[in-house]
Amino acid sequence: MKKLLVAFLTVVLALGVFTGCGGSKNSSDDTTKTQTTSKTKARTLKEIKKSGEIVIGVFSDKKPFGYVDEKGIYQGYDVYFGNRLAKDLGVKVKYVPVEAASRVEYLVTGKVDIILANFTVTDERAEQVDFALPYMKVSLGVVSPNGKITKESQLDGKTLIVSKGTTAETYFTKNHPKVKLLKFDQYSEAFNALADGRGDALSTDNTEVLAWALENKGFKVGIDSLGNVDTIAPAVQKGNKELKDYINKEIKSLAKEKFFHKDYEKTLKPVYGASANPENLVVEGGVVEK
Repeated sequence: MKKLLVAFLTVVLALGVFTGCGGSKNSSDDTTKTQTTSKTKARTLKEIKKSGEIVIGVFSDKKPFGYVDEKGIYQGYDVYFGNRLAKDLGVKVKYVPVEAASRVEYLVTGKVDIILANFTVTDERAEQVDFALPYMKVSLGVVSPNGKITKESQLDGKTLIVSKGTTAETYFTKNHPKVKLLKFDQYSEAFNALADGRGDALSTDNTEVLAWALENKGFKVGIDSLGNVDTIAPAVQKGNKELKDYINKEIKSLAKEKFFHKDYEKTLKPVYGASANPENLVVEGGVVEK
């Protein structure tokens, strides 16, 4: 009886050890998250058409790229494209709100068919998802009160606000270890923190900091370009060649009507006005002109 009791306790303790080693599945990096997420096979084009609906992951708080307006309707540069994709596919569109750090996870787990959430193409992300052709160019920028931060070196020892799972987080973690990063899950939380004075500056895509500074008095973009000039592209689940090929075909076809310039005029120009040149941002036909 004693031997049986000892054996039972040994099993219980072993199970406890394994449970403790499992740790938390939460991560600030969108790529790391997928390592603890089970993959769900992506829907085929035939399945999407049969369902009559395509599910697209977008931001809900990142004006003017993806946000929900006062009527509860999704708007923005990414959404404008999503609407056209659904229309040409002959289905309705269902938008699902995502955070920067959850974009990869939502594709891997099959929660969405496509991500159109201002998704910068990186080598690390390309190991987890498949990117279609780009439709926008972007680099990092820094916004601060009165634009007092004009050089990266001025951030050493200061608090920089970033959103988790973004290229800004990666860039400053790698290149500026002396900068104190204050991280948030949502873009709205990050910008609110800057407005409340909880950080000295905020960094994200230059297109976003410019838009925010234009709408918030007392803040200016002191650094309008950091690191490489990257591209923004739609993403699908890794291996979903059929859907990626369809998106690529659509992007190439839309170039004939200068679709993304129309998108810019409709969604971005009302925000940027004369402070931005569409030729520095818009990509037509998936071809990045230098």
